[in-house]
Amino acid sequence: MSEAQVPYDQCNRLFSQRSEEMAAKPTVGWIGVGRMGYQLAKRLLDAGYDVAVYNRTREKAESLVEFGASVVDKPVELAGRDIVFSMVSASHDLEQVILGQDGLLTDEGRAPKILGDASTVSSQASAGVREIAESRGVGFLATPVSGNPKVISIGKLTVAASGPRDVFDAALPLLETWGRGVTYVGEGEVARTVKIAHNVFLGVVTQSLAEITVLAEKAGVSREAFLTFLNDSVMGSVFTQYKTPAFVNLDFTPTFTNVLLQKDFDLGLAAAQDLGVVMPVAAVTRNIVAQEVGNGNIDQDFASLLLTAARGSGLDIASEDAPVSDGLEAD
Repeated sequence: MSEAQVPYDQCNRLFSQRSEEMAAKPTVGWIGVGRMGYQLAKRLLDAGYDVAVYNRTREKAESLVEFGASVVDKPVELAGRDIVFSMVSASHDLEQVILGQDGLLTDEGRAPKILGDASTVSSQASAGVREIAESRGVGFLATPVSGNPKVISIGKLTVAASGPRDVFDAALPLLETWGRGVTYVGEGEVARTVKIAHNVFLGVVTQSLAEITVLAEKAGVSREAFLTFLNDSVMGSVFTQYKTPAFVNLDFTPTFTNVLLQKDFDLGLAAAQDLGVVMPVAAVTRNIVAQEVGNGNIDQDFASLLLTAARGSGLDIASEDAPVSDGLEAD
């Protein structure tokens, strides 16, 4: 063998090894490529998975083609995939793409081995899909996530998963591509409760943060100075740091709208009623968010609750144009 052949042979071996690795990976289907779903599907593509994508608006799915995705026209066309994930806006949407006309599980001859749903939906809707999936021999996981597109892009998303433990173990390598932490929280639909509780807390904290920031500013303290102090204190958190640029510079480009937040408050309060849990602070905050939606604040980020708190306090606020960090720099 000549020296000139060595690099060629090495490339051949590397290509064969890569082909074997690709063949060993399960094929993946993805339903729903909104701001979050797009990023999660892309991370699977970046990890070398063969991903086929469905989205109601096909053009959004086609934006993943350059990263290696294929695109289908109906959810049922993903039935031959090993594992399918969905991420849609509401309970009705989940039922439609899985069980409705041309839904994923409507092909009598084919079904994926595992179905994982990352949407924030009710436990009841999830349980209905789970029952039908398991009757078809499909392992079902609830896999809601905590984060936003930027959090996903830097690998800091977290996942709560519930369902059969063996199904979770099989799906874990794929879930781990999404971010830094995957927590198995138990059987059935408990991951839904975990995510809904998380989002209720998100809303309550944001409203409280808006109120105390307005209090400090009306006393003569800049929002930048107050939030810098808060973020360095024991009361600071990843979340308060993350919302600091929005509060300081009044940039309310949406990561999560009041419409979605109201939906999650309603899910959380419904669960609380079912379980006999008293949540007075959440109930009051829900009404504040609902009023925002009723007043037309449906497109801005929910951090815009700050503006309402300021107006209600007779405070006219403006951007401070300060170079503050959201704390989400890549490691």
